[in-house]
Amino acid sequence: MAKGIGNSKQFSVENAGRKESHKPQDTGRAVRGLWHYLCRYRLQLFLAMVLTVTGNLLALVGPKLSGKAIDAISLGKGKVDFPVVFQYAGLMIVFYIVSSVFSYLLSVVMLNISRRMAKQMRDDVFHKLLTLPVGYFDTHLSGDIISRVSYDIDVINTSLSTDVVQICASVITVVGSFVMMVSIEPKLILVMLVTIPLSIFYTKYMAGKTRPLYRIRSAKLGAMNGFVEEMVSGQKTIGAYAREEVIVERFDKINTEAVDAYYTADYYSCLVGPTVNFINNLSLAMVTAFGALLYLFGELSLGNISSFVLYSRKFSGPINEAANIVSELQSALAAAERVFRLLEEEGEPADAPEATELACVQGDVEMKGISFGYEPGKTIIKNLSLKAPRGSLIAIVGPTGAGKTTLINLLMRFYDVERGEIFVDGKESRSVTRKSLRKAYAMVLQDTWVFGGTIFENIAYGKEGATMEEVVAVAKAAKIHSYIMRLPEGYQTILTEDGVNISKGQKQLLTIARAMLLDAHMLILDEATSNVDTRTEIQIQKAMRRLMAGKTCFVIAHRLSTIQHADRILVVNQGDIVEQGSHTELMEKKGFYYQMYASQFE
Repeated sequence: MAKGIGNSKQFSVENAGRKESHKPQDTGRAVRGLWHYLCRYRLQLFLAMVLTVTGNLLALVGPKLSGKAIDAISLGKGKVDFPVVFQYAGLMIVFYIVSSVFSYLLSVVMLNISRRMAKQMRDDVFHKLLTLPVGYFDTHLSGDIISRVSYDIDVINTSLSTDVVQICASVITVVGSFVMMVSIEPKLILVMLVTIPLSIFYTKYMAGKTRPLYRIRSAKLGAMNGFVEEMVSGQKTIGAYAREEVIVERFDKINTEAVDAYYTADYYSCLVGPTVNFINNLSLAMVTAFGALLYLFGELSLGNISSFVLYSRKFSGPINEAANIVSELQSALAAAERVFRLLEEEGEPADAPEATELACVQGDVEMKGISFGYEPGKTIIKNLSLKAPRGSLIAIVGPTGAGKTTLINLLMRFYDVERGEIFVDGKESRSVTRKSLRKAYAMVLQDTWVFGGTIFENIAYGKEGATMEEVVAVAKAAKIHSYIMRLPEGYQTILTEDGVNISKGQKQLLTIARAMLLDAHMLILDEATSNVDTRTEIQIQKAMRRLMAGKTCFVIAHRLSTIQHADRILVVNQGDIVEQGSHTELMEKKGFYYQMYASQFE
């Protein structure tokens, strides 16, 4: 609704990735936000921690038992103590089975936590969207917002259910393996003191390098989604102007940027795994060689060498796995940042503590010396004053960009005035709650909105408990009843998403019927009949006059012939009311309104 929406959205599409990449990385915000959600499931987290610790500790016993089984073989005498070997082998099987069961239970618990957390996060994001001011949607791409609700939360969900479990298990395995290796032979640890720091420093370096790349990747995907959403909604216009080739070129550019961002991030993350794996294999080779020397000098048994090698594999394996999933973690943190950035957006300012409910509305509206601009330093409405007595029909006319729709935004408190005051029944609009103020209006916009559901549900949307008789009555008044009755299912006909199976004119008539049904004391029509023919528009307005008798109506219209019966016509130009009066009075003045009216019939 805000002026300049197109420009702001185009800027977002072409520069979303660039803007994101220039912002500093705030991993702390993402971690704190995720922990805030995880804390809601303390009991399940405690159970997951118990399962993680127990399962991994049981698995760590295996190599020790394996070494003892090997030592039970007396190679010098050619004898094998089979009972002891089978005993240790049996214990290994039991420990590994129990460990596997615990791992399975852990996966189930974490899947349940991540599922519930993703649901809660989506609920919070959706509820947040409903509380954000209109200005937020005027300056952010719909596709980018949808990307945060769907893709980004999916990434977080996947990371919680798999990567977090893997990281926790890796920490326990690494610490446990290190302790077991020290208990077997501390001298062999000296070999790993070279390779361990090398793996850690390299992984940390690559994590810092890939983290911003994943933020850029998420931003580029959001920009691409926004562009696709815009182009799909404007497909007919694109075809009408034969701009397909131009749009394809623009999409190719945006798509290439997104693909390049994916490639760059994945390329650097793919380097981590093989490099760390090479360092770990180098460590294994050095451990094996040094262990063989200790065995030859009788300082280490063959079973202990075997156990140490197995523990070294367990020690290096998680490090290698952590390096492999670092890309997924970086992607999840980038996604979490975008989600929490949205959740931390400032919503509409809270109602004043002393705000009261606007009740028993009569419909007296007055603006006193209001000034307003969507951007600082760019005033659109300048020191404007008007009066709309109860039950009157006020028409607002003027050239495009004069500030007509802005007046409606201010009446509904989608935006607050910078200076001046707006009164409803003598009460300043900021002294009453937004909800009660907006419920006092029924509003029909030029951009119609219907949802997936029956025609009856769409018309009855604004009035809980509406009856079929009431819906039929307003449908007849809106001149849509006969069309509905020609449909196979009548009022039970299902409309597809956004009503694509009916024409724009029919959608507009449905929204007009919806507004008629709402028990509101004031009515706003913002170019509400632009998609219907002039004769139908006149009939609808006559019907609305009968239904809205005694209620205040604000009508923005381009076709001046349809508002000749208005009680007062406000002529707006460059944010000022340059003329006002009845149609006859304005025509007699032969001023700005007269010129506008004459230009439509030249």
